[in-house]
Amino acid sequence: MTDPDDFKTRLKIAKSKIKNQLLNDNEKRGSFMGNAFKLGTELVAAVAVGTIIGFILDNWFDTKPWLIIIFFFLGAAAGMLNVIRAAKKMQKED
Repeated sequence: MTDPDDFKTRLKIAKSKIKNQLLNDNEKRGSFMGNAFKLGTELVAAVAVGTIIGFILDNWFDTKPWLIIIFFFLGAAAGMLNVIRAAKKMQKED
């Protein structure tokens, strides 16, 4: 038969391992959500900035809606490049 103290010791070790694993899982989940939010924000911000620049230039040069359209797509392209670059950087960190 096994000693009750030995069983208690093994039980404490198992509980601490499970607790540490749960803490690590929660940290990873938060990290993933933060990264997803960062990527989404970068894409939306680039499109918004491009559209605003196009709107301002359209009002200045009186060429509505051409510069808005052009800068919208330039902003989208820049946003996608930023997202790809950030995703590659995150992948290297893991």
